[in-house]
Order: sequence, then C-alpha cells, then structure tokens
Amino acid sequence: MVESPPARERGFTYLGALLLVALMGAALAAVGEAWTTSVRRDREEQLLFVGGEFRRAIERYYAASPAGAGSYPRELEELLHDRRDPAIRRHLRKIYLDPLTGKAAWELVRGPQGELLGVNSLFDGMPMKRSGFAAEDVAFENAESYRDWQFVYASPRSTPGAHTSRVPAAEALRR
Repeated sequence: MVESPPARERGFTYLGALLLVALMGAALAAVGEAWTTSVRRDREEQLLFVGGEFRRAIERYYAASPAGAGSYPRELEELLHDRRDPAIRRHLRKIYLDPLTGKAAWELVRGPQGELLGVNSLFDGMPMKRSGFAAEDVAFENAESYRDWQFVYASPRSTPGAHTSRVPAAEALRR
C-alpha cells in the first residue's frame, strides 16, 4: 500500500507549477514586445528606403527632362515609363508597397501646378525613430506621424515646401 504524503506537503507541486506558468507567461510577453518593436523598426527602415527610391526616381525624371527644362512627373506611373523620349526610360522599377500599410497607396505631395514632388505614407502612427536621420531626411526628426515623413525632391531652382499640397493617391487617380 502507498502512503500519502503528510498534510503539510500537499499542494507544493501545484504551487510550483503555477509559479512556473506565471514566469513563462511573463517571459513570453517580454519576448513578444521585443519582437513587435523589432518588426516596427524594420518597417521604418523599409519606409525610409522605399521613400528614398521614390525621391531619387523623381530627381532622375526631373534631370532627364528634354533640353534641361526640368519638369516633374504628373503621376507615379510616369516614373515607371517615361514617355518624353522615344527610348524607353524607367526611373523606378515598380510602385512599391508602403511597408506600414502593406498597400501600394501613397499620399502624393503636389506642387502649385499639380506636379508630383514626392510621396508620404498614409499610416497615422507615431514614428519610433526620432533622430539620427540621413542628411536628406533630417526634416523627419521629431515628426508626430509617419505622414510627416514626406519624401520630396525639391529641384535646385525651387523653394522647398513652397505651395505644396497632399493628395491621397487614390483620390489623385480620380482627377
């Protein structure tokens, strides 16, 4: 016959198991939060890369203007296939997805005549990165929203930020 443990030893294993489950839950919560932060920082870096690609494509389009006239595109699609020359010229390989929304929808930053100066994300969240930006992105420091990260090419002949308007790309396509 098997003897049962004394009354004062009963429940010790149960308390140990509860403590172990609680510790594992706390550890998993910490790992989950660190993973979420890491993913968010990675998406910010992707946004900086993609936005830079749009900015450089607009700069190349502007520089490739016939006779050095310096004109901006009207739509993002003009960066994919520049029809101003008989030769096919592509300033951008594809319309990139916004890493924060997962969609190819961007808010378009327009100049006074409706020309496309740049893009920004449609995501409203507050950026984690607050400083330490590259020289072309220094205006992003202490931004309150990702929408404030405007990837704009300002030609040497223009005044940056003068008379710009922001239009969601879907709205711009309807015009």
